[in-house]
Amino acid sequence: MTRREFAAATAGAAVASGTGQGAQRRPNLVYVFADQLSLHHCGYGGDEHAHTPNIDRLAAESFSFSDCIASSPVCAPYRATLMTGKYQSSTGMVINELRLSPQHECFGHVLTRAGYQTGYIGKWHLWANELGHHDETRNGFVPPGPYRLGFDGLWAGYNFNHTYYNSPYFGDTPQRLIHKLYEPDSQTTMAIDWLKGAARKTDPFALFLSWGPPHDPWGWDNVPPEYAEMFRDRKLPVRPNYSEQRDPYADDWARPSANYYRELPQFMQAYYAQTANIDWNLGRLTRALDEAGVAGDTIFVFTSDHGEMFGSHGRRAKYIFYEEAARVPFLMRWPGRTPKGRGSKACFHSPDIMPTLLDMMGLKTPRAVEGSSFSGVALGKSNRVPDAAFLQGMGTTAAWKDGTEWRAVRDQQHTYAVYRVDGKELLFDNTKDPFQMKNLADDRSQAKTVIHYRERLKHWRKEHNDAFEACTWYENRWTRDRNIIDTASGVKQDLGTLRAVQQRYKAQTADRN
Repeated sequence: MTRREFAAATAGAAVASGTGQGAQRRPNLVYVFADQLSLHHCGYGGDEHAHTPNIDRLAAESFSFSDCIASSPVCAPYRATLMTGKYQSSTGMVINELRLSPQHECFGHVLTRAGYQTGYIGKWHLWANELGHHDETRNGFVPPGPYRLGFDGLWAGYNFNHTYYNSPYFGDTPQRLIHKLYEPDSQTTMAIDWLKGAARKTDPFALFLSWGPPHDPWGWDNVPPEYAEMFRDRKLPVRPNYSEQRDPYADDWARPSANYYRELPQFMQAYYAQTANIDWNLGRLTRALDEAGVAGDTIFVFTSDHGEMFGSHGRRAKYIFYEEAARVPFLMRWPGRTPKGRGSKACFHSPDIMPTLLDMMGLKTPRAVEGSSFSGVALGKSNRVPDAAFLQGMGTTAAWKDGTEWRAVRDQQHTYAVYRVDGKELLFDNTKDPFQMKNLADDRSQAKTVIHYRERLKHWRKEHNDAFEACTWYENRWTRDRNIIDTASGVKQDLGTLRAVQQRYKAQTADRN
């Protein structure tokens, strides 16, 4: 069934699940997400070289969306979708380093209104409005108020950072605080301490923990020594679709440099080492929930915002529809509710996360949300799923530059994509060709299949007012000084609110940069 039909058929699932009514306390939520971790770099995802015993153990205890797809596989657009339940074109987060409008009704708003104790720890990436200068307080400090999107409780965040030793964070003032340990270690300790206190209170809690690793840089000085030693001498294989012929559609972030292929073995070693560290911290966190006696009352999610290409298809980094960048882990554990060790190959993608979790928690999903609730699937009560997921690449990774825009649709068998610049189409049969090495769009025998997906994508774009314009078109119409002021769905920035916040904190942050 289509996504529209699926949404109509599954409306009201929260009431059916029995979690949202009466005197029964609503479940807690712990949402943990890594940055740049692909599904296929996890042990349970098939990587025999990964050291992920805690992630693998969680997989055995969880329900898994094994085909979870990042609808816009890059940092800030993913986070905007996570918080709003909307597609990239409806958040206006065309590229990284834009400031999201607080006019959306967001995940944090719903949680806070429902009486949840909220906590947010780690990378935010929805506040900065300039390219670079991440170390400046004006870009790192997200002030209390509307731009925290409803997270009014614990805040230990930083808008953007990937240097994991002596890394900064902020609370409710512009005073720069420093993690004394390796960043994920410090953040996890902070999360555990907060959870212990929250568990003793009457109100349910919701904690979002956003780890930076295994995002680059991948120098050994950005990895704990004990984990570096685990992988320093390991020979790690590249994927079968690895290519040193650079993808002509890659932007400056995704195009491998002249030294990239020579340095790649060490990059991969550091990536695996960083992954092993966050795995250790995941184990600490799940044990803390057990020790606090609240694991059975808590929906625990582990996922990632996007993956990493590592030379596959002649690309590095992310922001592309290929499986290496778009397919991520998604584990959901709610003891006694979600089936253990089971999963679904449903077309579950980023806009579905917010409505699915709110539904399971018995909370009403905002009407403007564009994703669908998969709560019935996750609770083992339904096999009904939509037949496709849709992906958007609206520009380069972080710059206003035209030429790399794409759109894609993925179902349980195929991925179809098209580039805007020249109309190049790609079609892959992911069941027969899991490494997406044969483009069936060039095969005349597949003409009807190509037409089918081409029309599906056109219909979806029309439904969501996605004009598929060049990157700079959005710069000129949807942003002002990299503040998002408009979107395809018509959510505008309240410039009065923006000016008030900027004026209030300009003096406080000016002498701290």
